[in-house]
Amino acid sequence: MRFDWKKALRAAVFMSAIIIFYGGLLFLLILFGSLGAFPVYITKTITFAGGATLLIFLVAASGYLGKPDLKWLKWLTLVVCILAAVYAAWGAYKESIPTVDDRGALLWEYRPFDPESKVVCLDEPSTLQFDLNTACRLRLDGATALYPVYSAFVQAVFPDGRRDSPYTYVAACTNTVNAYESLIHREVDMIFAAAPSQAQLDAAEQAGMELHLTPIGREAFVFFVNSKNPVTGLTVEEIQKIYTGEITNWKEVGGRNQRIRPFQRAENSGSQSALERLMEGLPLMKPEEEDRISGMDGIIRQVANYRNYKNALGFSFRFYAAEMVADDQIRLLSINGVEPTKETIRSGAYPISSEFYAITAAPAGQPAPEENLSRLSDFLEWILSEQGQEIIEKTGYVALHG
Repeated sequence: MRFDWKKALRAAVFMSAIIIFYGGLLFLLILFGSLGAFPVYITKTITFAGGATLLIFLVAASGYLGKPDLKWLKWLTLVVCILAAVYAAWGAYKESIPTVDDRGALLWEYRPFDPESKVVCLDEPSTLQFDLNTACRLRLDGATALYPVYSAFVQAVFPDGRRDSPYTYVAACTNTVNAYESLIHREVDMIFAAAPSQAQLDAAEQAGMELHLTPIGREAFVFFVNSKNPVTGLTVEEIQKIYTGEITNWKEVGGRNQRIRPFQRAENSGSQSALERLMEGLPLMKPEEEDRISGMDGIIRQVANYRNYKNALGFSFRFYAAEMVADDQIRLLSINGVEPTKETIRSGAYPISSEFYAITAAPAGQPAPEENLSRLSDFLEWILSEQGQEIIEKTGYVALHG
């Protein structure tokens, strides 16, 4: 049989066009998906459907050379479309279930100096007032769950950021993990967070830095479930057994016959570190993961956000869970029979309450960066004063005294 160069050329041109078209489509999909333009399930659905369709067209293009029977292609295409539709429907259902994730909190609602902000105010002028030069030299960061309180500190003590634009970038909120990293590398002067994890302490030591923790208030570490879950409380021992995988069904703790779906948080986050301390050295089960789009890295696997399934169990800090994401679809659990309230935190009756801190770092043996030592000392002293503690109470946390 004589080779037909014309048919071969047409096939090559056709296949090249298909590859360029679908390759470009998938590249743009991943590009815009990585920028947050598409949910992950849509990105993956179109990627799957596009890739499968590309393969089908390549097979069809090869028919130019031999002209095989390609009737089966229409059935293959139909199967691909059905699978893509099923996956997309499952993704849409999953996305419709509410999540609790303090990384996505509406921090703009607590911006200082904004007339519409929820940030609390003192009834009288602050006894400490920084000028613009001092304010611009003090760089702050911290945990998302504590942003409402240190944003209030900033509004009370610092100059008005609406009038003094250089101040705007002084107080950041990049979350616990990033805040500790920035502090250790001396990119910020003070952070507000829960106690550091062992990994964060090790990182500071390796960098030749020492962390200085000043307790400024108290907060409860809380667990929550879907509001339709009949379980209203757990013991510390039950929580430990759930997160080691020893208890796997809600019926073992007085609930329905459903598998427990215990969510965790990213390593070194404030709430995950709190869980690790609660476990007292017991091994944590592997956390649930999910696909996410992360910048130009495309789709990656990360620890899943809490998703409010009927069988889910999640955790956070009380103020964030009860105030920042007030939601009648979740219910806070009592622990050892004690509800997490300001009164039980203050009295110590709630078993897993702890202090939160204003944290500085300096080379080992030094109290603080020399150029900001006086400013930081004045700021810490004011935070511990009656006015600073009043802000902590008015925001919704528990002051150290009063």
